Amino acid sequence: MVQPFGARSSIKKRSVVIGGRKTSVSLENDFWEEVRNIAQSKDQSVVDFVADVIKGYEGHNVSSALRLSVLEHYRRKTEN
Repeated sequence: MVQPFGARSSIKKRSVVIGGRKTSVSLENDFWEEVRNIAQSKDQSVVDFVADVIKGYEGHNVSSALRLSVLEHYRRKTEN
């Protein structure tokens, strides 16, 4: 059974080390799951994926950049 969107998606803060610098990222559990899935589909670690996202979304905070990246990923998939 599929849970309604957000039913299990409380925000959780995690720390990641990017380029030797520790940063904390607050994302809903659903977004973290998709970040892991996307990273795995690209044969990347989560840290490498996050580092790539940060490069592409300069000027955004890391949490927002990851949300936008997940959204963009699935928009592209639905366009094909």
